[in-house]
Amino acid sequence: MASTLQKIEVDEAVLLRVTHSNLKTFNPDIRFSLQLTVEAMKEKLWKKCGTSVNSMHLELYDDVRNKIADLTDNSKLLGFYSPFDGFRLHVIDLDPASVTSGGWLEDTSLVEKFEISEEAYNKRGDTFRKYKEKLTSQVPSTVEAKTPDTDMEDLCANIKVGSRCEVEPGAKRGVVKFVGRAEPLGPGFWVGVQYDEPLGKHDGMVKWVRYFQCPPSHGGIVRPEKVKVGDYPERDPFEEDEI
Repeated sequence: MASTLQKIEVDEAVLLRVTHSNLKTFNPDIRFSLQLTVEAMKEKLWKKCGTSVNSMHLELYDDVRNKIADLTDNSKLLGFYSPFDGFRLHVIDLDPASVTSGGWLEDTSLVEKFEISEEAYNKRGDTFRKYKEKLTSQVPSTVEAKTPDTDMEDLCANIKVGSRCEVEPGAKRGVVKFVGRAEPLGPGFWVGVQYDEPLGKHDGMVKWVRYFQCPPSHGGIVRPEKVKVGDYPERDPFEEDEI
């Protein structure tokens, strides 16, 4: 069976630099199909610059600033004017009451600001200030309320580096290696312990800060209320096997 070859038309496009009569900072590079009508180009530009289609006049310039044509016939295709990449398409807004006139779209200092007195603002109940005050009043007193900084400091007064200790939970035993503040871990006081067995999480370095030195997986840093110092000898690993 003989096959029929079909010719596929390629929708060629051109990249044009767009300028605007009222918007001095508006100069994007926009790709247009050569199959677009002038009216369709205006529709595309309206969405980008705000000038209405009926108030828009288009001028085409080459890459050395020579004017090629006025695009006045809305039914003509862009390809009719034989543009090349780098040509400039200039938008002229003919409406004196256009949203683009006066420069206020680009200069926010020209926009009228809404102002309210401090007294009137305080009387309103839907302000961000009232919302922030409400959130602050609802913040629960968590760790700091249960273990205030002063209480932790009192607990640490009885915990000395080198003391034998037992740590909850699990009644893990070991030696106190560090007592003090560790800001990267949180406010307040902390106690670093070298466990007798590999029941820890590190070797004394936490979050790239070394607080003490111990074998890997033997280090732990806990709050002082979890630590009891006293005569806690190392456990006999075979004591549970005795009858």
